[in-house]
Amino acid sequence: MGFLPEKELSDKCRGVCFAAVMAVLNVTALLPAGAETVATFTRNPSNPILRGVRIGGEIAAKSLDAEIVHFIPRSEAPAEQLGLVDEVVRIKPDAIVFAPFDPKAMVPAVDKLNAAGIPVTNVNERLAGGNVVAYVGTDDYQLALTTARYLINAMGKKGNVVILEGPDNLPTSIARVKAYKDALKEFPDVKLLASKSANRKAPVVGINASKEVIDFVKSGDILGSGDYNGFVQGCLGTQIAIHNLRKQPTPKEVNLKAVVMDKTNYQDYETPIERRSCPTLESASAN
Repeated sequence: MGFLPEKELSDKCRGVCFAAVMAVLNVTALLPAGAETVATFTRNPSNPILRGVRIGGEIAAKSLDAEIVHFIPRSEAPAEQLGLVDEVVRIKPDAIVFAPFDPKAMVPAVDKLNAAGIPVTNVNERLAGGNVVAYVGTDDYQLALTTARYLINAMGKKGNVVILEGPDNLPTSIARVKAYKDALKEFPDVKLLASKSANRKAPVVGINASKEVIDFVKSGDILGSGDYNGFVQGCLGTQIAIHNLRKQPTPKEVNLKAVVMDKTNYQDYETPIERRSCPTLESASAN
């Protein structure tokens, strides 16, 4: 296994590296004595949602005078992911913000971190087990339901729709498809077509609200996109991890508010995530 020090990695990749590398900070060499150290464990260096988790963590840690390090497996192979957890245990940060590549397969990894005395805050995909400080994420069902209702209302509550599904074994996809189908039950004049063919002028919605979608929203090619916000997940997950280390009260769960990005609010998403401010844990918990 090869590792790159964080400073070298940041200079070369500016926050996220798209090469096939395993990126791990040289914690002992870079951290000042006595600093609280939070590590993020995020799969897939090129995924924009997970890049947002890392950057949100950096901004939150800086605001709380803590240090952050990033563990990025170069692939989503279980053996490599679990092997990198062994490296986390060896370096032993004070806490970890954990975005599992597989909610079930990574439960033994969480058990290993727990046994090493490293508290885990779960973000993004919800773990199927293991002892965690808190979970921060998005309710996929509620986000998809909100997005589906947005689309159907924009259609005048009548017409035909097509659902393009994700992998049928992925919890995120299962919840989203169920929500879209449940939303259709509320509108008797909207029909789900069995075929994937559709009118080319049909309004389109999606989920993620990434910066790549903004131009399509502005041009009208996409009506809107449900906000699956990795940046806020990273912000809040890191805040919870640090508050927990400081023996401050933390929520057990934070589900982000379901929001659709469209022509009325896309300006909020044009600010690069490196320049955004993290919401406070208190404000997010109140939603």
